[in-house]
Amino acid sequence: MPTKTLQIPTPDGQADAFAAFPDGGGRHPGVLMYADGFGIRPVLRGMARELAGHGYYVLVPNFFYRHGPAPVIELPEHIGEEVRPAVMAQLMPLIEAHTAERVLSDADAYLRFLTTQPEVGAGPVAVTGYCIGGLLAMRTAAAHPGQVAAVAGFHGPVGADGPDLFSKLTAQVHLGHAEGDMTPEALGELNQALDAAGISYTSEIYPGTVHGFTMSDTDAFSASGLQRHWDRLLPLLDRTLARS
Repeated sequence: MPTKTLQIPTPDGQADAFAAFPDGGGRHPGVLMYADGFGIRPVLRGMARELAGHGYYVLVPNFFYRHGPAPVIELPEHIGEEVRPAVMAQLMPLIEAHTAERVLSDADAYLRFLTTQPEVGAGPVAVTGYCIGGLLAMRTAAAHPGQVAAVAGFHGPVGADGPDLFSKLTAQVHLGHAEGDMTPEALGELNQALDAAGISYTSEIYPGTVHGFTMSDTDAFSASGLQRHWDRLLPLLDRTLARS
């Protein structure tokens, strides 16, 4: 699987990024993948490569690039519960500094870069994200309704901006919630807001999961949750993105 480390020009500098794409040349549908708050690391690169193996060009930007290249803080190989509080204490100021204005400015730059790569075909793209990246994915899709055909968010605070965000979406949506993050009542309220926006979506709680369940380098990891994520994400992309 070919991979590249790239520099994406943005109004605030250069964002380092990881890209994976199918072997054998040709042009492929583009997918912008937002990492969780821990950022680009081996598990994210592995997920990008796996998705690329299904026929997509996958771009994973370091959205903390204003604070340095990835990894912006030193991360252990396994982010267990004993180290998580100290890691999060370092990351929270970076997450809080990543304002909605910065998110949208960066999203413009990321999509412009993605769609001009020689390995990326013409046509719409998809955006997917994990944890805080799920919210970034939703904001990106809402800001680019003509360009983003599919958006997926996993164990992310996707409702944080309220129903106004949903009303701007034209993409098909899948949201996979951790059982530890979302009560059935809260899911019902979220899905009512999605219904009211009139968009095509699926939104469900993944059984037996806690926040961060897709990430195999954390104690939150759920093999069944990760598999369910692929079982939902891949058909969504297949429905919405044209193959050359």
